[in-house]
Amino acid sequence: MGASDSLVGIPEMRVPVMETCFHGRHINPQIFANLTSPDGWRLKDYEARDGYQALKKILAEKLTPEQVIAEVKASGLRGRGGAGFPTGLKWSFMPRTFPGQKYLVCNSDEGEPGTFKDRDILRYNPHICIEGMIIAAYAMGITVGYNYIHGEIFDVYTRFEEALDEARAAGYLGNNILGSDFSFQLHAFHGYGAYICGEETALLESLEGKKGQPRFKPPFPASFGLYGKPTTINNTETFSAVPWIIRNGGQHFLEAGKPNNGGTKIFAITGDVERPGNYEIPLGTPFAKLLELAGGMRDGRPLKMVIPGGSSAPVVPGAQMMETTMDYDAIAKAGSMLGSGAVIVMNDTRCAVKSLERLSYFYYEESCGQCTPCREGTGWMYRMVHRIEHGEGRKEDLDQLNRVADNIQGRTICALGDAAAMPVRAFIKHYWDEFAYHVEHKRCMVPAYL
Repeated sequence: MGASDSLVGIPEMRVPVMETCFHGRHINPQIFANLTSPDGWRLKDYEARDGYQALKKILAEKLTPEQVIAEVKASGLRGRGGAGFPTGLKWSFMPRTFPGQKYLVCNSDEGEPGTFKDRDILRYNPHICIEGMIIAAYAMGITVGYNYIHGEIFDVYTRFEEALDEARAAGYLGNNILGSDFSFQLHAFHGYGAYICGEETALLESLEGKKGQPRFKPPFPASFGLYGKPTTINNTETFSAVPWIIRNGGQHFLEAGKPNNGGTKIFAITGDVERPGNYEIPLGTPFAKLLELAGGMRDGRPLKMVIPGGSSAPVVPGAQMMETTMDYDAIAKAGSMLGSGAVIVMNDTRCAVKSLERLSYFYYEESCGQCTPCREGTGWMYRMVHRIEHGEGRKEDLDQLNRVADNIQGRTICALGDAAAMPVRAFIKHYWDEFAYHVEHKRCMVPAYL
C-alpha cells in the first residue's frame, strides 16, 4: 500500500488494503454483485456477471434516450460523489439538440481523506463504470468521454486503460457500437493528486491542460464545460449504479433503498473499527448495522464521534450517530452530510482538538489559493488549532475560530472553503469542553493524550 492510501488528517487511522470487498460484507449488493474474487476484473469475468447486458438491452430494444433518462429518474439515484444531486435530472439538463461536440466526464479524482471506494470500483470492477458511462453517453447524445483518475493511484489508471482496450476490442466502445449507429469514444486521464481537482470545474481546467483551479459558476458545465462545450460530470460510483438500474428497473433500485434515497451505497469505513473497508449496503441502513459489519469498535472501546461523509463533513457525536440511518436525509437531520460515504469512526481515546488540528492542516495545505478567504483563512484556523493543541491557546481563540470559519463559509468560488470551515465549527460545537480544557490546563483531557 502506498502513502497515498493512508488517511490524511486523523492520527493513527490507516486505510487498509482493500480486500474487504470480497469477504461477503455486503447487503443486497449492486455494484459489487457476484464479485467474489479480486482477480475477476477482466471483461470475461464481467460478462459472466451480466456485464454489458444493460447496454445490449438498450440497443436491442431500441430504447430512446428519453426512456433511459426516465428510468434513471425513477430509480432515485443521487450523485454518489458528495453533492447527492438527482442523476436523472442532471442528465436531462444536457441540450440534446446542441449542434457541436458534447462531453461526458467521470470524476474519479478521489482525494477526500477517508474515501477509498471509487478506486476499488476501478480496481476490481472497472467495466461496470465503463458500461455506465456508455449508457449515459447514449442517453445524452454524447460521443466523447473522459475518466479523470486520481494520479496517486496509478495502478488503477493502468488497469482502467486495460479494461478500455478490452471493451474496444469487443465492440462495446468505438464507432457503431455492437453494430448500431451509436458511437462513443472513452479515454482515461490521470491527474497529479491535487485535492482541488476533485471539484468538477477545477477538474475540467486540469483536463484542458491548465492549472487546476475552480471556475466561477454560472455558467455551469451543462452549458459551458470541457473546452467550453456542454458537459455532464458524474462520480465513479454514480455511473457504476446505472447498468443495474437498466437491467432491473428503476423502481427496483429505488425500493432497494428508501424514498428519495434509492439503491445501495458503498461506505468506506475506517478509524477505530475492527475491519475497516468498503461495505455496500442499502441507503437507510442504520449506522449501528454498518458498524456491526465492520466488526464493531476496535478493542471494544466506546464510540466517541463519527465523521459520516469524508473529512469535510461535520463531526457527529457517537450516541447521536447510533440513532441515525445511513442516507442523505437522515445524516442531514443529524447536522452533517453523507458526502462521499467515507465514515471515520473515533473511540474515546481520540482527542477532538488533535483530530481537528490534522484536518485543518490538510485543508490549509490543499487550498489552491485562488480565493482570499480560503487562502488566508485556512492558515489562520490551522495555526489557532495548532496553538491550542500545543498548550499555547488563548480564551479568545475559540470564538475567533468560529468567526474565521464564518468568514470563509459561503464566500469562496468552490466548496473547499466550506469543507475547511464546517469541521471547525462542528468540533467546537460538540466538544467545546475539550477545547476549553486545552486552553485552561495547557494539556489534553483525554487519557490517551496525557
